[in-house]
Amino acid sequence: MEVNINTVSEVLQEAEIEVSHAELVPHFEEAYKKYQPKVELRGFRKGKVPMEMIKKLYGEAIEHESLDTVASEFYRKAMTDRNIQPLGQPSMVDMDFKRGEHFRFKIKYEVKPAIVLKKYKGISVEKPVHTVTDEELNGEVEHLRHANSTTEDAAAVTGAEFIVTADVQELDDAGTPLIGKKTAGAKFTLSDETLVKEIREALASAEVGGTYRAKFESQHEDHSHPVHIALTVTKIEKVNLPAFDDELVKKITDGKVTSKDEFWKNLRTDIQKYWDEQSEKKVSDALAAETVKAHDFPVPDSLVNNFIDAFVEDLKSRSRDRKLPKNFDEKKFREDSKEYATWQAKWMLLKERIVEVENLTVADEEIEQLAQKEAVHIGIDAARLLEYYKSSSSAADRLLTDKVVALLKSQAKIKEKVVDEKSKQ
Repeated sequence: MEVNINTVSEVLQEAEIEVSHAELVPHFEEAYKKYQPKVELRGFRKGKVPMEMIKKLYGEAIEHESLDTVASEFYRKAMTDRNIQPLGQPSMVDMDFKRGEHFRFKIKYEVKPAIVLKKYKGISVEKPVHTVTDEELNGEVEHLRHANSTTEDAAAVTGAEFIVTADVQELDDAGTPLIGKKTAGAKFTLSDETLVKEIREALASAEVGGTYRAKFESQHEDHSHPVHIALTVTKIEKVNLPAFDDELVKKITDGKVTSKDEFWKNLRTDIQKYWDEQSEKKVSDALAAETVKAHDFPVPDSLVNNFIDAFVEDLKSRSRDRKLPKNFDEKKFREDSKEYATWQAKWMLLKERIVEVENLTVADEEIEQLAQKEAVHIGIDAARLLEYYKSSSSAADRLLTDKVVALLKSQAKIKEKVVDEKSKQ
């Protein structure tokens, strides 16, 4: 077998392969054997036609039919012998077969680009730092109080802790009801901060049976339009909030915490942990973004398509029938996802290169520790999870990614920036 490897681009190569007749013979003999049981010929039982007769009658057709398989086998051998790791599906671009003489063919395939690492150490990024305030804690406590509240019917609204049920009728500029634009039984929680201010003000002193009007601008993604509505109140409920005391704490924690002071302390710790994790994630994301930005190289289409396929499968996994939503425009989704998929592919290739240059590895003990830790959260046997982690590369890949990010952080120039809760939203 003679092989010439031609470089078409940084991510595309072409293998020119020529195979002699002598090298083809064993492969053709195998093809004859596979074909023999299928042959039916008068005077012979099915599968019992002599091999020489098969070769004489069908040999040329069998050989031509087996060329794709033969080409694949010699192509794989050529790649293995030269330690080339092609990506995706190769494509045959030329084939020349002369029976009894030779078989020449050309196959194009993608490869990973040769990446020369540039700036991935000493990157400057900002780290948002936030300290939990009593105001935040009070807000969380209020959410818990509302979640454990009770209601009672009322004749009128006399404060913020009320829920108003009303029939909503849209009106035109002159105040005339619009046909087909009525919604019955809409509920409005007056203490909800996201409730439109004009609606809250219109219902501030509402009474059952009364009709109240509100005008406001409805904001959508890229535009807004005026809305004029009439709200006819059908029901009013007063919200009774429980006191934040030891009894409430016992209830919402199933008795695991017995005092409000302890709960307050734990709540502060949990919320602070959340902000700290978000802060670290933003640093990690910024370092990844800056590393990708500093490297310009082509990305194989097959890698990009693999990521897009994964995005589609993720969408399917979110539905019970593992299918895409009805009328979902998959083609548009794939087109819209290409830029992000390309970024993900570049980041993956850069991580692999950093792992190689920095000689980062994952020990068996690290995978075992990960399995022990995650088995508790997943709720399965640790030995079973470890067996899965060892049979796939998912755990090792995650651990290597963590090591790459840790390396980038250790070498980065990180500047802390104090932020408040609202700026973190």
